[in-house]
Amino acid sequence: MSEFAYAGEVRDMPDPDACTDPQWADYVFNRSGVPGVKREWWCHIASGYWFIAERDTARDAVIDTYPVEKLREVHRA
Repeated sequence: MSEFAYAGEVRDMPDPDACTDPQWADYVFNRSGVPGVKREWWCHIASGYWFIAERDTARDAVIDTYPVEKLREVHRA
């Protein structure tokens, strides 16, 4: 078992009450598989700490990690 768990790419969720069924299905089921820099949700299993990792999936390199609160600050700006 790994000490860290990947939980998917960070993506903006559409308003489920305002979007169409095709828009919601696109959010739930479709992902961009193009290699490159991605922001991802990760969890440290032992502590339950959630954080964001920026990774270059083409080079398999971690660029940065930061707490979820920083992501919220970026979205407010």
